[in-house]
Amino acid sequence: MPQIIIHQEKAADRKALAAICPFGAIEIVGDKLEISAGCRMCRLCIKRGDGVFELAEDNVTTVDKSAWRGIAVIAEVEEGAVHPVTLELIGKAKELAAKVKHPVYALLIGSGVSGLAPLLAEYGADEVHVYDQPEFRYFRIEPYTAAAEEFIRKVRPSAILVGGTPAGRSLAPRLAARFRTGLTADCTKLDMSESTDLDQIRPAYGGNIMAHINTPRHRPQFATVRYKIFSIPPREKNPEARIVKAELPPEKLISGIEILKAELKERVRGIEDAEVIVAAGRGVKKPEDLAMLQELADLLDGKLASTRALVEAGWTDARCQIGLSGRTVKPKLIITCGVSGAIQFVAGMNGSERIVAINSDPEASIFNVAHIGICGDLYKIVPALIDEIKRSRKEDNR
Repeated sequence: MPQIIIHQEKAADRKALAAICPFGAIEIVGDKLEISAGCRMCRLCIKRGDGVFELAEDNVTTVDKSAWRGIAVIAEVEEGAVHPVTLELIGKAKELAAKVKHPVYALLIGSGVSGLAPLLAEYGADEVHVYDQPEFRYFRIEPYTAAAEEFIRKVRPSAILVGGTPAGRSLAPRLAARFRTGLTADCTKLDMSESTDLDQIRPAYGGNIMAHINTPRHRPQFATVRYKIFSIPPREKNPEARIVKAELPPEKLISGIEILKAELKERVRGIEDAEVIVAAGRGVKKPEDLAMLQELADLLDGKLASTRALVEAGWTDARCQIGLSGRTVKPKLIITCGVSGAIQFVAGMNGSERIVAINSDPEASIFNVAHIGICGDLYKIVPALIDEIKRSRKEDNR
């Protein structure tokens, strides 16, 4: 880790130097300056300290990037089927790999999953590595991590994409720790440089900036991506892909977790699967008014969703929240009502095919991403929409 060295002999006005740090991490102890644990490594003291402060870098580690080649996707199987996020990631991996002329790998772990390997090939994987053993029937972190680690050490992919699911969020950090490399969670965009450094883009500091995160000195590079962020690529017929079967030795299948019983949770159609969504924001004055938006959603055979503010107010369920701290959606139509358009919310829905925004503020950020913007009072516009839909349907039924 880099550290800041203080040249005490140059520190003439210690009070002025201590005042440089916006976090109060520079302290006067006796007749010396010291940096406390509150240091954020912002390096402002180095810029303004007139040579008193100096950044000392540790021995910089390097990696032979040419020894790591390809982009891998760790596939996830849910109830005997490939999770759609896997197909989305394979599509993105193909796009990234094309920029550096690398292959795309898919890692498939499970029990009785060999028959799913051709499907991954049809969506773009050049090689599918399959660990199909009875011990992988249920997701247990130790054997799954061992299988993924063996695959990575054998194939040596430059970048690895993992679905931002409960299983993926458990697996990715363990793998990153084993390889002493970086992991960026919940990426909203990915890009690949000529040097094979993966540009991992995600909102940071409460969504006020878009952080571009790189791992230039370590391999592999890990990133998790939520469902519905990317699109599923077209399915290919008769792909030329290599399917490699592998097997983990018994000693690596040992787990401290024993599955006593497993029950399928009743699947509820959530907002992620809806083709039409009506989203409520702060412009909704009281919880009773959500019934008006629910009526519009019902008429369109859609779902009612909301921003984080309404969830925190207790007006809507957390499962209905759109955004980085909620759900990511990609419907054919989304109608936002009284939504300002904060970056956290937009990141969760800007892949929608058609965005209609209703807001009384002409400067609202939501209009920057909307395909159709209606500036006006939602309490006048939504009832008018409802009446027009009802009238149109009556005429169609005549």
